[in-house]
Amino acid sequence: MKQTTQEKPGLQNDAPDADGRFADFGGRFVPEILMPAIARLEEGVKRVLPSDDFVREFQRELRSWAGRPTALSSAPELGRRWGAEVWLKREDLAHTGAHKINNAIGQALLARRLDAKRVVAETGAGQHGVATAAACARLGLPCTVYMGSVDIRRQAPNVARMKMFGAEVVAVDSGDATLRAAIDEAMRDWVSNPVDTYYLLGSVVGPHPYPYLVRELQSVIGREARQQLLEISGALPDIAVACVGGGSNAIGLFHEFIAEESVRLVGVEAGGTGSQPGEHAASLSRGRPGVLHGCYSFLLQDADGQVLASHSISAGLDYPGVGPEHSMRRNSGRVEYITVTDQEALHALGECCRGEGILPALESAHALAGAKRLAKENPGAKILVCLSGRGDKDLDTLMQLGDGECLQ
Repeated sequence: MKQTTQEKPGLQNDAPDADGRFADFGGRFVPEILMPAIARLEEGVKRVLPSDDFVREFQRELRSWAGRPTALSSAPELGRRWGAEVWLKREDLAHTGAHKINNAIGQALLARRLDAKRVVAETGAGQHGVATAAACARLGLPCTVYMGSVDIRRQAPNVARMKMFGAEVVAVDSGDATLRAAIDEAMRDWVSNPVDTYYLLGSVVGPHPYPYLVRELQSVIGREARQQLLEISGALPDIAVACVGGGSNAIGLFHEFIAEESVRLVGVEAGGTGSQPGEHAASLSRGRPGVLHGCYSFLLQDADGQVLASHSISAGLDYPGVGPEHSMRRNSGRVEYITVTDQEALHALGECCRGEGILPALESAHALAGAKRLAKENPGAKILVCLSGRGDKDLDTLMQLGDGECLQ
């Protein structure tokens, strides 16, 4: 029987193989000292995630605390401008302002059942850090969040929110001082405290079982959107669109539609300011396979295998890798991946603000810009967009750009 939005967190199909691989991608590339912790986590995921009592508790927290189901909103003005029928899955309306809360509360509940004494996490845009801090406050778990110093400067409101929830925020100055460096530091912490520490990873990246675990917890997005769209309009979308950094909101939306061949799935990467290394964060479009943060997937690297710097105006997309399931979907052709520039994202953000009265996150603005392009190419199409988060956190960045002409 088909699962509904009120039933199990995911548990549908397309699980990785016994080695944690999605076809050629995924796996575990971690220090030997972490293998017992990884094994405990995998055992916990297999045992706890499908259990009825966990499912009930998780669904209760999603409904009564996280604010699910989130709305599905028609976007008539965007549709009129772009020549399509546009629908927005409103993850910006979830508690803490983004889809990240789905994964954070699910993993925090899992951590408590695995008797963790503390939680560590990484964050780029800060939304995962805020969600983790909030979930840990909810469950009484001490929380440390690692964040690149560059991101701390451009996401100051989220840093303040994490601290308000009682989290310790640790600035990372090493490397590129963005999300990649934050993940490095969080994993070093985990290596030094593998027994009592639970690493609450924020996207569908990292060593197995994280890509699978995060996907299962985020798949509520697609299940809700499918059910809502069928109830409201009586039909599935022609195209489903989401931004892709690490890729959790996109996998969360796409997973419910993978088997629906009539639904075109499009992931939108950060094209930044150009095509040269250091100007973009388009791992799937311009990268090649390699190992980063514990798994084998597409990433930005030079001829010697050294990880390259990435760039995006959006802190949450400023990452040189991507989840292994996205790499599998790219190679199979089931999901298409395109890029949009910083400027295109800013223009789409402005249109959404002025046309729909919604301030999207800069990450979500990339999905909107991709949807705009697809609408122009497919007049009259029904397009479902994952609005992964709200843009309050980006106001400092937007204000630094001037009087708003960039958004016109």
